Amino acid sequence: MNTSRSQAVAIAATHRDTLSQRAGWMMAALLALALALLAAPGFAQERPATFADLAEQVSPSVVNITTSTVVAGRTGPQGVVPEGSPFEDFFNDFGGDEPRRSSALGSGFVISADGFIVTNNHVIEGADEIEIEFFPGEGQPSELLPAELVGTDPNTDIALLKVEYDSPLQFVEFGDSDGVGARVGDWVMAMGNPLGQGFSVSAGIVSARNRSLQGTYDDYIQTDAAINRGNSGGPLFNMDGDVIGVNTAILSPNGGSIGIGFAMSSAVVTNVVDQLEEFGETRRGWLGVRIQDVTVDMVDAIDGLAEARGAMVTDVPAGPAEDAGMEAGDIILTFDGVEIEDTRELVQIVGNSPVGKDVPVEILRAGDMIDLTVTLGRRETAEAAAFPEGGEEAEPQTTNMLGMTLSEVTPEMAEAMGITAGAGLVIVEVEDGSEAAEKGLVSGDLITEAGQQKVASIADFETRVEEAQEAGRKSLLLLVRRDGAPRFVALGLE
Repeated sequence: MNTSRSQAVAIAATHRDTLSQRAGWMMAALLALALALLAAPGFAQERPATFADLAEQVSPSVVNITTSTVVAGRTGPQGVVPEGSPFEDFFNDFGGDEPRRSSALGSGFVISADGFIVTNNHVIEGADEIEIEFFPGEGQPSELLPAELVGTDPNTDIALLKVEYDSPLQFVEFGDSDGVGARVGDWVMAMGNPLGQGFSVSAGIVSARNRSLQGTYDDYIQTDAAINRGNSGGPLFNMDGDVIGVNTAILSPNGGSIGIGFAMSSAVVTNVVDQLEEFGETRRGWLGVRIQDVTVDMVDAIDGLAEARGAMVTDVPAGPAEDAGMEAGDIILTFDGVEIEDTRELVQIVGNSPVGKDVPVEILRAGDMIDLTVTLGRRETAEAAAFPEGGEEAEPQTTNMLGMTLSEVTPEMAEAMGITAGAGLVIVEVEDGSEAAEKGLVSGDLITEAGQQKVASIADFETRVEEAQEAGRKSLLLLVRRDGAPRFVALGLE
C-alpha cells in the first residue's frame, strides 16, 4: 500500500511538472505572438515623440482672424442723469450716442495658393471688416491683409474668405475624416488663436466620431485636444498634416476647455467649401418629403419590414418625390445605392447630392419593394414653399378608442382648422397613463391614416383596428399630423 501510494504521488508530481512546463511554453508563445503583432506595421499608432515637425510643417498655413463691427452707441445719461446735469458731459465722454467698433478674434487656415481661407461662420458673422494675420516666417505676409467674404453656410457654421497677395501662399489640404488617421484613438493636433494669445498648438486624440450638436448636417469629430475661445475656425490635423476637421465648438461648464471639443468633419466641409467657391452659397439636393425614423414598435405593424431601419415618409408635397411617385407611408430603404439606417443619414446623403441629379430610390410600400427615380431639387429655394408653417386647433367630441377621444372632422372644424371635411379624425382628449399619452399624442392631433390606409370616419378607424387584429398584429400604425407636420405612431392593440 505504501509503495503504491508513493508511486501515485510521484506520477502526480511528474504530471503537474509536465502541465506546468506546457503552460509556460504556451504563455511564452502567446507573449511572442503579441509582441510580433504590436511590432507589425499599421497594427497600432505609436505615440509621437514630438509634434514639432508636424507643427513646423503646417503652421505657415494657419491664420489669425480679426473682425470688427460697428455697433450703436450707448444712450449715455438718458434715464440715468437729468438733461443739463453737470454729469451729462462725463457720461458722453464714455460712450454717448456715438457708434463704436467692436472687435472679435478667431482662427482659420489657407486651402489654396491663391488665398482661399476657411473659418467658422460665427467668427465673421455680421463683421464689417475682416483682417488676416499670417504665421510669422520667411515668405509670409508680414502685414495684416484684408479679406473678402466669399460665402457662408450657417447650417454647418462654415465660411470661405479670400485674400490677395503678390506671391503664392502656403496652404494645407483636406484629408479623409472617415479613414485612417481619423479613427477613434488616433492622434490629432489643433492649431489656432486661443483667447487671443496668438498662434498656439494643442494635441490629443479622436475621442468619438459622428457627433451631432442638433444641426441638420452635423458630423463632428470629438477630440480632447484643447480648444478654447479663439480656436474657432482653426484646423484639426491628422499626423500626415491633412485637415480632417474645422474646430467649431466645445462642451464646457465654464467656457474653457475641459477636453470635450468638436470639429466639423472634412467630409462635410469639403463639399460646402466647393459650393461656396463656385456659387458663393450652398446648393443642396432636396428630395421633397417629410420623414421620421422607423421605431422598433412600428416593425410589427409594417408589412415586409424585418427590422427598425430606413426613413418613413410622412408627407409628400408638390416636388421631386411626388413627381417620382412617392407617397406618405413609404419607407425609404436605399438612396443612390446606399442603405439607409435612419433619417439623419438620409438627410446628409441627400444634402450632399448635386441639384438636378437623377437618383435611384428603393422604397417599401404595403409589403412590396418599389424602385423609383427622383430628380433632386434645391433645398434652399424649395423647402420653405413646400412646407409652410400653419396652425391647427380642434374641438372636443365623444368617441373613445385606444385611449383617445376621437372626432370626425365637421365642416365647422374643417374651416377652423384650415382642412377639408373628411380629412381624418381629430384627437380631442388622451387618457392619462394610456399608451397614446406615452407616445406623445395630444389633443388637437389629426389622424389621417390607420394601418397605412386613409381614414375619414370613426367607422373607417374601427375597420382598420379589426383588420389589424384579424391579421394577428399587435399594433396599429397611425399617421398623425400636428401643426401641419406629420409623423407615424404605432399603438398597441392588446
